[in-house]
Amino acid sequence: MNVKSRHHLRSDEISELEEEIAAQTGVQMDGDAYEMVELADADFDVVLVDGDPVVVYMDDERPFLTVAGANAYEPTKNVVTVDAGAISFVSDGADVMRPGIVDADDDIEPGDLVLIAEETHGKVLAVGRALEPGAEMVGDSGKVVESLHHVGDDLFEFAV
Repeated sequence: MNVKSRHHLRSDEISELEEEIAAQTGVQMDGDAYEMVELADADFDVVLVDGDPVVVYMDDERPFLTVAGANAYEPTKNVVTVDAGAISFVSDGADVMRPGIVDADDDIEPGDLVLIAEETHGKVLAVGRALEPGAEMVGDSGKVVESLHHVGDDLFEFAV
């Protein structure tokens, strides 16, 4: 991935970013340095928090935690939990199907970005877009979350 530009965020941009992340995920970020990295050949831009790729802007949307960012903090909102049988599929970038889901935040609405965590240790495996309301995600069949970013992809491996 080629870096198009890099710049430190102003204090008002940092406050807005932190408020948005808290509203979406329940995470209170506490970084000292925030740097926006715009990429020339990717569909996302990254915010480095103390040098780590913690926040992503996908498709010019609101900021959201990366897999690494979610695992550095403890998200309490917009979390979809999958069983052990779904881990290998989700980690490889597969969309999430109803049978693999054991729990989902009831406040999730279709179109929301969500964090996909495994049930045993709570580690986040992927970021996706909800296709169904959280209250309707547990069930027998059907795709309910489209995968956007997962363990091992270019964003997960991103380093400047």
